[in-house]
Amino acid sequence: MKQFEVPTGYRSRLITAIKQKRKADDKLKKDFSPTLLDLGPVQFYLARHFGFCYGVENAIDIAYKTIEENKGKRIFLLSEMIHNPQVNADLIQKGVRFLHDTLGNSMIPLSELNANDIVMIPAFGTTLELEKIITDKGIQIQKYNTTCPFVEKVWNRSEQIAKKGFSIIIHGKPKHEETRATFSHAAANTPTLIVNDMAETQLLSSFLMGKISVEEFYTLFAGRYSKDFDPMKDLVKIGVVNQTTQLATDTQAISDYLKNTMVEKYGAAAIENHFADTRDTLCYATNDNQSAVIGLLNTKADLAIVMGGKNSSNSSHLVELCEQKLPTYFIDDASKILNEKEIIHTDWNNKNAISVQDYLPNKETVKILMTSGASCPDAVVETVIRKIAGYYGKEAQLDELVAVWEKAN
Repeated sequence: MKQFEVPTGYRSRLITAIKQKRKADDKLKKDFSPTLLDLGPVQFYLARHFGFCYGVENAIDIAYKTIEENKGKRIFLLSEMIHNPQVNADLIQKGVRFLHDTLGNSMIPLSELNANDIVMIPAFGTTLELEKIITDKGIQIQKYNTTCPFVEKVWNRSEQIAKKGFSIIIHGKPKHEETRATFSHAAANTPTLIVNDMAETQLLSSFLMGKISVEEFYTLFAGRYSKDFDPMKDLVKIGVVNQTTQLATDTQAISDYLKNTMVEKYGAAAIENHFADTRDTLCYATNDNQSAVIGLLNTKADLAIVMGGKNSSNSSHLVELCEQKLPTYFIDDASKILNEKEIIHTDWNNKNAISVQDYLPNKETVKILMTSGASCPDAVVETVIRKIAGYYGKEAQLDELVAVWEKAN
């Protein structure tokens, strides 16, 4: 796999040593058991897979090279490059300006751009409509495209099945940048509809089975379907793709549910004419990180800490998985750990910050499960580990563990 140039400030000597050791011992990535950092009174269990994925490293590599190669020029990003506050803050510090917020609201009028400006596409991709506006200004936006290759894979698969007459059902958060981009690309080729979750999928199924009228369909899915969408003819042949950072199990469940509906409606013998197989659009990193958390949760522990930006969809889903088993705290960096008594946790549902007291239990050995989202630097994970280890007087012992891990490699 291609190697990228990522700033050393995002790296972690401790985490790098651990990951290299696990990779050497498990080349096929079939062992999803966690890595134990045993510091005596506190034990950290790190998920088998976490942190920067291929798409994020690709985006960071392109962005920093773009900045280095275009000194003196104005450089813009269509929106946040990835959902990580440290990375986006670094880019802003280097002079990069964001044209839109994460919801697509304008922060800098596009009318201010000129042909001499540099505009980068974020890792989530962008809509064809916005891309055309920028290109029409004479700006070579494709030259600075950081779109994740696995997002582009979804677009390509959508185009392939569109050519066979299938409409696209996107499992995604309607307001998320990636979902908006995927919707734009899919809708350019075929009728397209967004479903947010299983509840909406069941409503869609009810329409397919004649239990909901066309009028009700348009009301229930307002703002979710492409122009001139006709549910009576555009839902006869469908294929499901996803926002790549959704829970893989949720996308599969939605796909299976709709497939079963089509079997019920048209019969098993005719299913290939009505439902397209799109399993290959699931992102490997999303799958690996989620599978690693499932493996992590087999370990009995007192709490879990998930690190990632509050707007990060893939991080939020890791929190969602952990919360089903034990108290879980979602933070973006070590500053949210105020002391050994108080932590500032983000509610992944509404993004609100919540102060939690006595998050570390008073017991002889505290066991903590840890993971981070695909856009979270490993350096953040190490600083969080070091801060908590310091409360138990064990931070120095981490340096000994680093030496052990490095020697093992």
